[in-house]
Amino acid sequence: MSVTKKDVEYIAKLARLKFNDEEIGKYTEELNEILNYMDKLNELNTEEVEPLSHPIENINVFREDKLVESIDRADALKNAPAKDEEFFKVPKVINK
Repeated sequence: MSVTKKDVEYIAKLARLKFNDEEIGKYTEELNEILNYMDKLNELNTEEVEPLSHPIENINVFREDKLVESIDRADALKNAPAKDEEFFKVPKVINK
């Protein structure tokens, strides 16, 4: 399977990206290189290899939870571009 320039243009449209002709050519080549590499990987015999959930086995890599003093509300709001006494003011993003 290979990617055509038309495929890259379609993917760009779905992602709402605009590329010039040079960039479309570059991304077409890069995507085809990725697919060629995947074909090489598919040639490997993996019948006796167990699937991994993660490539590196780490055991309990979480940091210890510690109770620490929280930032003061006035300090948190000090550099806010828009605020009232208690809260950050942000643009409305949900229309009712």
